[in-house]
Amino acid sequence: MNKQELLACFHEAVADPRKLMDKYLAEGRKVVLTAPVYTPEEIIHSMGMVPMGVWGADVQINEAKKYFPAFICTIMQSIVELGIKGVYDGASAIVIPSLCDSLKVIGQNWKYAVKGIPFIAMTYPQNRKPAFGHTFTKAGYEYVIRGLEEATGLKFDDEKLAESIEVYNAHNAAMRALVPALAAHSEITCAQRSDIFKSAFFMRKEEHTALVNELLAVLEAEAPAEDKIRIMTSGILADAPGLLEILDDNGMQIVCDDVAAESRQYRTDAPAEGETALDRLASKFCAMDNCSVLYDVEKKRVDKIVSDAKAAKAKGVLVVLTKFCDPEEFDYPLIKRACAEAEIPCVLIEVDRQMVNYEQARTAIETFKDLL
Repeated sequence: MNKQELLACFHEAVADPRKLMDKYLAEGRKVVLTAPVYTPEEIIHSMGMVPMGVWGADVQINEAKKYFPAFICTIMQSIVELGIKGVYDGASAIVIPSLCDSLKVIGQNWKYAVKGIPFIAMTYPQNRKPAFGHTFTKAGYEYVIRGLEEATGLKFDDEKLAESIEVYNAHNAAMRALVPALAAHSEITCAQRSDIFKSAFFMRKEEHTALVNELLAVLEAEAPAEDKIRIMTSGILADAPGLLEILDDNGMQIVCDDVAAESRQYRTDAPAEGETALDRLASKFCAMDNCSVLYDVEKKRVDKIVSDAKAAKAKGVLVVLTKFCDPEEFDYPLIKRACAEAEIPCVLIEVDRQMVNYEQARTAIETFKDLL
């Protein structure tokens, strides 16, 4: 396929993930929903099922308001809203991790609001680096396995998990290679870049890796183009069409990111060595760093944002703050100060899943453009 055909494939997956889900169900595959962040997809994949990411959607939230206070992340609210409305019907289960206060409550609300799709909790430790953190993580994975076996009737096999780990490590490598490749090709819009990353949550990883590698080969064969304003994005989500349109209208190019739904997913591979494949998967989580929802008293993430921005020659950092996201809110003052000390302009845009008017964001981004 040529570049435009490949980009169209990514966009199609993002535009209608339900169509993709129905395709997998028609093939006789079971689908398991995976909530953010760092849900152990490899386990689901190894059991012959399709993990499909649920990060909510830009929708008006009505029914979910019965279960949540107004001051909670709208990613969580919209996930439950879509569940209540039947958007996820046909899924065999949903796995929800516990990496922030909002995620800790969504599972119990899901049990009452969406009774047809079983909820499986994935409890992660805060202190993941010591040996007991590894033990705790592995126990959490074993709980998920038991829940999946009960919900689907399928059985877990450690050798199959080893195979799935290789599939996911290969996908990680492709996604890491994608970032500098896209940075060298400014003809790829911010919206198209978002499609590539977002589609990974809906497609089987083998399929997505093949498309990404094909796109990498196409880009490598073309002459680089760098004629836009180079920026770095940071946040939980940066996929709002209205926001991406503003960035494209202002001639901006995302050359690297620190976004939980994008590059943060692919920084860490499962190691090659371990007593079992499940031990290797637990080691992967324990090795993760540089994320607002991962406990780190030293806040090394802040320095990484600055170093990544410099390495990618980004002229500024755009922080896309999900409204009422406490972990991101706590980190922002540190990010702003570090960027100021490094003389990298930094701007904050606050978003949520119910926004329909982005004019305030447009004004801020146009001012940011003038500054850059």
